[in-house]
Amino acid sequence: MFDWGSLSTKEILTVSFTLFAVIDMLGSVPILVSLREKMGGTIRSTQATIASGTLMIVFLFVGKEFLNLLGLDVKSFAVAGSIVIFILGLEMVLGMEFFKPDSNPRSGSVVPIAFPLIAGSGTLTTIMSLKANYGDVNILIGILINCIVIYLVLKSLKWIEKVLGPAGLTVVRKFFGVILLAIAVKIFGSNIVKFGR
Repeated sequence: MFDWGSLSTKEILTVSFTLFAVIDMLGSVPILVSLREKMGGTIRSTQATIASGTLMIVFLFVGKEFLNLLGLDVKSFAVAGSIVIFILGLEMVLGMEFFKPDSNPRSGSVVPIAFPLIAGSGTLTTIMSLKANYGDVNILIGILINCIVIYLVLKSLKWIEKVLGPAGLTVVRKFFGVILLAIAVKIFGSNIVKFGR
C-alpha cells in the first residue's frame, strides 16, 4: 500500500506544517471557545480528534478514486486546491472572511468542530493537492501528527487562550497565513505546467 522508500523527514515536516497552517487550530481558538460555551462548557476532544482524523485519512486514500468518478485527475485538483489554499491564506493575513463557518453547535463535537472547522473543505482540498507533490506515507504521518496537535489544543483551550491572548492569536494567524500563500504558489506552479496533459 505504501512506498516506504518515499519516507522523507523533509516531506513529513512540510506536510505537517502545511496542514497545521490550513487547519489553523490556534487561530480557531476564539471560535472553539465560543462553541465550548454554547455546548455547556465541554468539548469532547477525543471524539472530535478521531472524527476529523478519520475523515482526513479516508479522503487521502479514496479521494483519488472519487475524483476519477468525476473525470478529474490529481494534478487538476491540485491546481484548484492551490487557489483555495491561497484564499485561505488571504483570509488569515487580511482578516477577511470568504468561507462562512457553520456555527450550529447542536450536533456537538463532530459538527461543526471536526467538520467543517477542522477537516473542512480547505483541509480536504489541501490533502488532495499534497498528493500531487508528496508521498502518501508522508502525508499520512503528517495527518497523524496534526491529530495529536488537534487533541492537545482542544484539551488545552483555556490555557492557550490565556497565554497567547487576542494579540498573540492574531500574530500566529497572520504568520501561518503568509506560509499558506507561499505553499499555494508552489503547488500551483508545480502543477499548472502539467495541467490538461
